[in-house]
Order: sequence, then C-alpha cells, then structure tokens
Amino acid sequence: MKKTVIIIPSRMSASRLKGKPLLKINNLPIICHVVKKAKQANIGEVIVATEDKEIFDIVQSNGGKALLTKNHKTGTDRIYEGLKKLKAKDIDYVINLQGDEPMIDPLDIVNLNNLMTKNNSDIGTLAAEITQDSTLKDENIVKVITKEKLNNENFTEALSFFRKNLLTNYSNIYHHIGIYIYKVSILEKFINFDQTKNEIQNRLEQLRALDNNIKIMVGLAKSAPIGVDTKEDFLAIKKIMEYK
Repeated sequence: MKKTVIIIPSRMSASRLKGKPLLKINNLPIICHVVKKAKQANIGEVIVATEDKEIFDIVQSNGGKALLTKNHKTGTDRIYEGLKKLKAKDIDYVINLQGDEPMIDPLDIVNLNNLMTKNNSDIGTLAAEITQDSTLKDENIVKVITKEKLNNENFTEALSFFRKNLLTNYSNIYHHIGIYIYKVSILEKFINFDQTKNEIQNRLEQLRALDNNIKIMVGLAKSAPIGVDTKEDFLAIKKIMEYK
C-alpha cells in the first residue's frame, strides 16, 4: 500500500495578507483549522513546515506537528525541506496542502490521494466547477484549463493555469483548489528546476512543472472553498465558519 504524508507550508509574510496563518476563526488560528481538516482525511501524518517560530509554536500548542525551515521562495521548496527533515524512507507521495484553505473538504483530500495512487500519476491537484462569472475576473482566484471535462471519476491533464480573465474563449475552465500531491521522485525533480519566467510573471509555481514537461493531473472537487488571500476573504470565511 502506498504511503502519503501531508505537509502544509505556512509563513507570516504572505504578500497580500501578512500574518494570516494566525488570524482566528472560532478562536482557532487559520493554520490550525487547516491542520484539523488534513487530520480528518486520515491518510497519513500531517506536518506544518514554516520559517516562523510563531506558527511553529501555535501549531504545537494546539496538538499539531510542525517543523522549522529556512526562508524559501515557494511553498513547494518549503515542503521538500520538511520532507527531508522527516527522514522517512518509505513515503511514496507528498501532499502540499496550502495553509490558507481552512474550508477544504477532507473527502476531497482523500479523493485526490486515491486518484493519484490509482492512476500512478506524477503530480495531481483539484479543481471545482465555476458557478459565477466574477470568479473568472478575480485575479486572487487561480483557474485551470483541463484537456477533458471533469467528472467524479476521471483524472485529466491540466493544459494551463492562470489568474487573469481569459474571458470564455476556452472550454473546461475550473476554479483551482490549493492542494497538490507529488510522487516523491517528481518532487525531488521539480525543486531542482530553476523558477521559470512564466512562473514568476504569473505568480504560479505549478507553471514550473508544465514548463518542464511534467504533467499535472486534475480531479474534480465537491466544492470550491474560499482561500484566504485578502482581508475580504478572511472576513467572508470567518462569517461562514462562525455562523456554522
């Protein structure tokens, strides 16, 4: 049976909303909500990888596991250092769950892991149906174009990722969800590539994989959770989660 570990990269200095991992919803920091969702998936060990002592301390004090890393340009580079620090020899897959997804459905995490192992893919991620035109125009929401229309069963290739509005000249455009899963061997390959011009210009590290001819496969998520990129996102999620 394949073994998966979930590593959550997190840092205080996010450009659009500094300090967001420690912003509280229901008296619990956002990063701890993400850890909780990852644990509920029950597919492997869950670790937060961070360069910030404040995040390390708050995760540990709330029953989570954390590792201190160096300062990194991307979350993928950070999870790779976290993986190396674990010193585990028997891990087949690494899930990179972004630390600003407190509303992600644990069942979607499980489904992504199942799709990867079933299809023996190199990199996998999730996307959800777009139900509002405003999503296409919102540059804080990443979109993905897939080779085939997504359904509950398939795992299809990503053709491109973008932030800016491409209007509707393309079919199969979906709301990308902040989670990836890598074969360990592919993760090692990925982090040794230089950042590409495409990646830097679009602020999307997954483009580094596509630019180096590594396929990213996409599965359908049950819902499109709001990620915390801005203060407005935080207030919207806080209202939803605290109302529940």
